[in-house]
Amino acid sequence: MTSPQIARSTIRLVHTRADLRAAVDARRAGTGPAEVGVVMSLGALHDGHRSLIKAARERCQVVIVTVFLNPLQFGPNEDLSRYPVTLDADVALCADEGVDVVFAPPVEQMYAEGTPRVRVSAGPMGDVLEGASRPGHFDGVLTVVAKLLHITSPDVTFFGAKDAQQVLLVRTMVTDIDFPTEVVTIPTVRALDGLALSSRNVYLSGQDRKAALSLSAALRAGAQRVGEGVTAVRRSAAAVLAIQPGVTLDYLVLVDPRTLVELEEGWSGDGLLAVAARVGSTRLIDNMAVSFPTRR
Repeated sequence: MTSPQIARSTIRLVHTRADLRAAVDARRAGTGPAEVGVVMSLGALHDGHRSLIKAARERCQVVIVTVFLNPLQFGPNEDLSRYPVTLDADVALCADEGVDVVFAPPVEQMYAEGTPRVRVSAGPMGDVLEGASRPGHFDGVLTVVAKLLHITSPDVTFFGAKDAQQVLLVRTMVTDIDFPTEVVTIPTVRALDGLALSSRNVYLSGQDRKAALSLSAALRAGAQRVGEGVTAVRRSAAAVLAIQPGVTLDYLVLVDPRTLVELEEGWSGDGLLAVAARVGSTRLIDNMAVSFPTRR
């Protein structure tokens, strides 16, 4: 069922759990039986977030966007202090897309006792790829996602495919701990030049942005070689990155999208080609789904 677009003036910006519940209850009262959809974010919303919001608006009668810069998912040497904070612009984007409620809690509203003593563990799948480069990152992600699922009580949550490992871990948590919500993945949104949209793209200089295009170029080059097998895909992608100055590779992997285990030659079926690299001072990630034909 497609929900009608909501007038910009009706959006509610709330900062506390009590005000969120009151705002959602008011929306539900105006729609009758309603499916609630949630898009979670750190803020600094862009067209990638817009695609998630559009999907939520098309499906759900009540749409909530959370804007919370979660300190638990940033390591001591990461960019929490310089992460862009653009709440006014975020609310304006949400209003344009017919969001009903923006929940932007302060840190003390989310973590009333300070740093939480109990956290959700991402398990072994949280220790590889992004987890290996950013220890504890996914424990912080899953802890805040779990809290926001409790606070917002959504029927459906929407996440972007660019953060493939995060989506896999959220799905696994929802299944393993029996959260009553459906997780929907929306395809990665890219600029016309192929760069995956990210809030961190604002840090890129003009020269850095040109260099950053090698990430998506590497993924495309690898995907074009699926008919030749796993090794050819890896080599083709790596060759693109090897000749690009200004890019410091963190990882380039080809894994099973269900387990994140590296694929071996002879694999048939789905794979995930994923890359992380530092371009200038900015760390970027990207990925592409690939499918290997059955060999005879």
